[in-house]
Amino acid sequence: MKLVFATNNKHKLQEVRDILGDRVEVLSLKDIDCNDEIPETGTTLEENALIKARWISEKYNCNCFADDTGLEVDALDGAPGVYSARYAGEECDSEANMLKLLQNLTGKTNRTAQFRTVIALIINREEYLFDGVVKGSISTEKMGEAGFGYDPIFVPQGYDLSFAQMGSDVKNSIGHRYRATEKLSIYLKENYD
Repeated sequence: MKLVFATNNKHKLQEVRDILGDRVEVLSLKDIDCNDEIPETGTTLEENALIKARWISEKYNCNCFADDTGLEVDALDGAPGVYSARYAGEECDSEANMLKLLQNLTGKTNRTAQFRTVIALIINREEYLFDGVVKGSISTEKMGEAGFGYDPIFVPQGYDLSFAQMGSDVKNSIGHRYRATEKLSIYLKENYD
């Protein structure tokens, strides 16, 4: 089975390919020569995942899936949430996003947070949603160099290490994207094997 994953993010692509294994050939946007900048105009993770999946499904007439992930911090009323990738502004990067988040948490004792991923699958024109959540907290400083996004400041519940310190094997086995992708994998196995 072939599925297009509506991303060109190499980290996400590898993570999902590792989880889905050999049963599914996962193609990136680059693999189908899609260079479109797909607008993410939704106000929820679900809306953004569906916008991206529908865009690819309609334009390329293929089975596909898309995801959207947000870091939801309790003391910030769920921010940055759906705006996690552009928290510090449209032109900013992960470093700027982390710095802004740490600054906004200065003096706050409640540092609980969760990472949430929503995957929208469109297969044979039918739409399905799968989500994955990992609870944890925000550290007071960056810890570790691996991973991407907010990984250096997110410490999953039950661990003393940030996602950036624990290595991709451990992170992939407990992470939000793993949990959502595992639900996708189970659905595909039950319905298309």
